[in-house]
Order: sequence, then structure tokens, then C-alpha cells
Amino acid sequence: MAGPADILPQPDVIGGVPDAPFAVAPKPESLFAARAARFKALAPAHPLQDYLIFLGELSRIQHEIQHSLPEPDLPPQEALERSYEFGMPPLDRGRFEPDEAALATLTRLLDYAVAVKMPHPAAEARDRLAKDEPLRGRVLREALESASAIETLADHVFASAALQVHFARLAARLDASRLKSVGVGACPCCGGPPVASLVVGWEHAHGVRYVVCALCGTHWNHVRVKCVACDSTEGVAYRSLAAEDAEAAPEGARPKDRSEVDIVRAETCDKCRCYVKIMQQHLVPEIDPVADDVATLGLDLKVREAGWARAAFNPYLLGY
Repeated sequence: MAGPADILPQPDVIGGVPDAPFAVAPKPESLFAARAARFKALAPAHPLQDYLIFLGELSRIQHEIQHSLPEPDLPPQEALERSYEFGMPPLDRGRFEPDEAALATLTRLLDYAVAVKMPHPAAEARDRLAKDEPLRGRVLREALESASAIETLADHVFASAALQVHFARLAARLDASRLKSVGVGACPCCGGPPVASLVVGWEHAHGVRYVVCALCGTHWNHVRVKCVACDSTEGVAYRSLAAEDAEAAPEGARPKDRSEVDIVRAETCDKCRCYVKIMQQHLVPEIDPVADDVATLGLDLKVREAGWARAAFNPYLLGY
């Protein structure tokens, strides 16, 4: 594990990015297809290969079911205007009640998943949810309230996958330019926690860091070298499994460029003792915050052993 002295924080490049927006809406029509491709690319020879393949298939289904879903209902315009004006999340997850579109999303996802190879607990959960419509509504609500309330973790995976699609479709219909900060570490669109942060390579925002919502997929700008969980700029450092492996390798086998081994790092904060991963998407455009978060579970285990708590949330990593 590379220590704080080994990987120095890199400040944001201030010049040349005056047009970087605060918030960027998700694009559900391509989001889940790209995620499926990333899971597939990460799976070969990975210790979690079977699980990554399953999640890749689930992401593919998330993409494919969208064309046949009813349009989701946004909150009334009056409520949206109040949210924009007073800096509240317009898609408040705390007020979520499954509507026709949300229930249809989970139902279609379960129908498509019948042909997917999956672990036995997941297959049992799929069958149980497919047969019980009231249960489907309940797990959708509980997936946003408390994972411990759901009967099994497999139930939570399916419910969360459906909610990702539903909320991404809602978020895509909002005016992202009107979103404002609603609190430290909270998505300005739905109020949810982040899954990870990305240093992006977009035009007008090259090198800018965006935090990504675990639920709706909205991106919001957050200054680098600043804790996502508590906003502190003191005691922020970066830890990387790849950097540790590189230091242990023979001199001739080490990468010449440190960036080659620091694609995914844990940004740790000594003040709150929490961390959120930061991913170098500007170096590897295919990086997906959900897929690469699962694939770097080993980094979570190392950082947790060192005394930091995870401030991000990924429904596919519950139980770890």
C-alpha cells in the first residue's frame, strides 16, 4: 500500500476550464451499455470473474429494457421550482414511492434476467420477486431506506439495478444547469451518496473531478484534494494497490510513468477517517464508476485494514 508520501495530491488545473458545469445529467440510453462493456472487459482472470460477468449481464439488461418502459413521472413543476430555488434535491429519494414506471422497470428486469447465469441465491431472489408483485414494491422502497430491511442481499441487487434505471431516466429529464449543492457528499439531483469520483477528460472540463451518484448517475463537480465526505482539505492523501505492487516489482519491471499504476486510488481523509475512490477516467475513458469500484474491492479491503471507513455506496458491494 502506497503511503501519503508516495502519492502526492495533484491540484486542479484552474486555467482553461471556465465552462465546466457544476452538474451533468446521466445519459441512460448509453450509460448501462457502456457499463456492461466495462464489466465484460474487467472480468477475464479477475478473482471476482463470475460476479463481474453476472453484473455485466445485469447492466446489459438495464440497457435493453428501457425501450419498452413507460415514461417515469417527474415531480410537479411547482415542486421542482422550489427545489431549484432553495437548493434541495428535486428527485428526493426520501419521498420515493414506486409508480407504474418503477414497478415496470423491476418487472422487466426480472423477466429478462431469467436467461442469465447467476449464483443460486440470486436465482432464488429473482423467482421470488417475479411471483410477488407486492414484494416488488416493498423491496424498491426498502432498497432506498435500509439494505438490512430486505430479505436477502440478492433482492437488493435486483431492486437497486431497477432503481438505477428509473432514477437515471428521471434525472435525464431535468435541467441539470439548475442543480445546486444540497450538502456535503450528497447528490444535487436525488440527495443520494456517491459511488466514486472521476477525473474526466471532457471538452471544457479536462482534468476536473466529478463525483458520481450511486443511484441516479448524476455527476457533480467537487474540487480535487478535498474530502468528498467532509469537505476538509487537511490530511487528504491517496492510496493505491497498483502503486504498492509497482514498488515491490523488480526495477526493470516497474512502469516508467506513475500514472500507469494509479488509475483507481482511494482518497483518504485524516479528519473524518473516511475515503472515496478517485478514478482517472481522463487516462482510461472506458472506466465506469460502478464497475471499476467492484473490480477494485481489494483496495477497499486494504484501506479498511489501515483504519479508514468507506464513505461511498455501491449496491453491488453490500456485505463487504
